[in-house]
Amino acid sequence: MTQTAKNYGNALYELARDEGLSEDIYAQFSQVTEIFSQTPDYIRLLSTPTVSKQERCAVLDEAFGGRLQPYLLNFLKILCQKGYIRQHGDCFAQYRSRYNEDHGILSAVAVTAAPLTPVLREKLVQKLCAVTGKQVHLELRVDPSVLGGVRLEMDGRQLDGTVKQRLNTLRQSLSQTVL
Repeated sequence: MTQTAKNYGNALYELARDEGLSEDIYAQFSQVTEIFSQTPDYIRLLSTPTVSKQERCAVLDEAFGGRLQPYLLNFLKILCQKGYIRQHGDCFAQYRSRYNEDHGILSAVAVTAAPLTPVLREKLVQKLCAVTGKQVHLELRVDPSVLGGVRLEMDGRQLDGTVKQRLNTLRQSLSQTVL
C-alpha cells in the first residue's frame, strides 16, 4: 500500500468519523470497491489521461450521483482528478483498517485445503473472538496445497497449523540431522 493511499484513506475515515458517517461510508465504499473490481474497464476510463478531468468526474456523477454519500463521491472525484483512482482499493483497505480498529473488529483470513462447514466456521470465529476479545470478521479461502489444517492470517501475523507447514518443518529438521 502506498503512502498516498494511506493518507487519503485516513483522511476520508477521519472526516466520516467526525461527521458520524463512518458506517454509511464504509458500506458504500465497500460496494464501490466491489463494483470497480468487477469492471476494470471503468477504472481504465477514469484514469485515461486523454479524457479530461471534468469528463471523468461527470462519469462518476452519472454513475453514482444521488446514490452515494456526497463525501464519498467527492473523494472519488478527487482521486480521479489527482490520477490516483487506481489506488481506490488501497484507500478502502486503509479506511477499513481504521474503521475496524475503532470498532473492535479483527479481520482474519483462514486458509484451508477444503471449504469449512458452517459449523466449523462458527466454532473458529467463536474461538478467535474468545482469544482476541474482539469481534472477528473471518474470510475463508481454499488452497489445496496446504493439504490439511488451517493457516490463519490476522493482525499482520500468520499462524500456520497446516500439514504442509508441518512437513516443511520436519523436512528441515531431517536435513539438519547428522548421520
